[in-house]
Amino acid sequence: MPQAENTLRTLQPTHDDFFVRLSQRMVALSERWFPDAYIFVLIACVVVALGAIAHGGSPAAVSKAFGTGFWSIIPFTMQMALVAIGGYVVAMAPPVAKCMRWLAHIPRTGRSAVVFVGMISIGLSLVNWGVSLIFSGLLVREIARRTDLRLDYRAASAAGYLGLGCGFTLGISSSAAQLQANASSIPASLMPITGVIGFDQTILTWQNLVIIVLVTSLSAAICYFTTPTDPAARTAQDLGVSLTDDKPDGLKRSRPGDYLEFSPILTLLIVALAAGWLWDTFKSGNPLITLSGLNTYNFVFLIGGALLHWSPRSFMQSFAKAMPSVSGVILQFPFYGAIAYMLTKVVNAQHVSLSDTVAHWFSAVAVNSGIFSFCVGIYSAVLGFFIPSAGGKWVIEAPYIMSAANTVHAHLGWTVMAYNIAETLANFINPFWMLPLLGIVGLKSKDLVGYTSIQFFIHFPIVLIVTAILMGTFTYHPPILP
Repeated sequence: MPQAENTLRTLQPTHDDFFVRLSQRMVALSERWFPDAYIFVLIACVVVALGAIAHGGSPAAVSKAFGTGFWSIIPFTMQMALVAIGGYVVAMAPPVAKCMRWLAHIPRTGRSAVVFVGMISIGLSLVNWGVSLIFSGLLVREIARRTDLRLDYRAASAAGYLGLGCGFTLGISSSAAQLQANASSIPASLMPITGVIGFDQTILTWQNLVIIVLVTSLSAAICYFTTPTDPAARTAQDLGVSLTDDKPDGLKRSRPGDYLEFSPILTLLIVALAAGWLWDTFKSGNPLITLSGLNTYNFVFLIGGALLHWSPRSFMQSFAKAMPSVSGVILQFPFYGAIAYMLTKVVNAQHVSLSDTVAHWFSAVAVNSGIFSFCVGIYSAVLGFFIPSAGGKWVIEAPYIMSAANTVHAHLGWTVMAYNIAETLANFINPFWMLPLLGIVGLKSKDLVGYTSIQFFIHFPIVLIVTAILMGTFTYHPPILP
């Protein structure tokens, strides 16, 4: 009888088996059909260009927008490259590497390690998305070096991306919430429509906490049930990923001219020089808000990295080893700038852009605040798929979205959050923000999208419905002008 019961259990598929099979089918599908991230952005360029022409824009205008927009986010591209490099350099510093090794030995099984990485990724993203992306990628590499567990390297790397897929716009990293909370940052044309919307109306509401708990719980469950068990797990070694070449070498002084390269004297002088600026910058406001600015964030990480490495030689070698992680960023980000321009700058005979038309269509079908929230979520996700801006495009879209919110009496703060919540979900299937992580873990987007797409298809309907329901718990207030 025991043998018969065991046989019966073997024949009956469990929920566990179902989700693993589903994840592996999605992984196989993405590995076979999902293009490289560079091909993905080229296809997106062509689709948006054809859409802009079909919308009434002239081919000449589309071509002009493509060329102009191509260079429109070069400063942002440099900032993003430094986010990856700064995080990599800091993580390779001896004190941080020691902490990461300690964290890497907390999980006891391959599956729990994947969940562990995902929770750290989401938690860090609420403070700063750059920290989440880089630290999580390096943590995956550290866990993968363990010989006492089999870590599915693809699933763990996908878990390291969770913060960018469902977390960072719910926290202090939300650029839309930051802009609306600071009167000096709000464009004069937008101020009468939105007024000033404090954090107490956006990221610090109990409703946002509900969403954070919801997406974290969903993400953890999906990570656990979609990760292959040990026999089926594919390790970094199975995938041909090297985990050894990540420490600076050649740190021996061979000639008198090398003295300053190995001495901390210049490092300490530069840190002292930077300390005055840092004090002046951070003394005037919330340090988390201040740190969320990309220039400040990169400055802190580069100066901190120099100090943690102590000698200029160690810092320089770590910097050089970080460079391969940003090749995709430098190559592909300009194309996303071109896409944004084609969507927003090419207009038809009525001087309406393709982005405007899509937004007005979604606003027109809203008959109450709940449906409006749902429509804003769909619109934000669709456009976020083509313009993954981390909320940066909010300043372009806010005028007509918030005007519609005032018309249907939808709470303005939660409208911002409905936009935020849905926009980040599109990152699960768009490899734009995945690029720095891919450079660190040594994989391609097709290796991760099989797992992240499952996160998207489960999160999207649930989160949009809950967000629309929570809209009903708010009371509309007209814009508050300073």
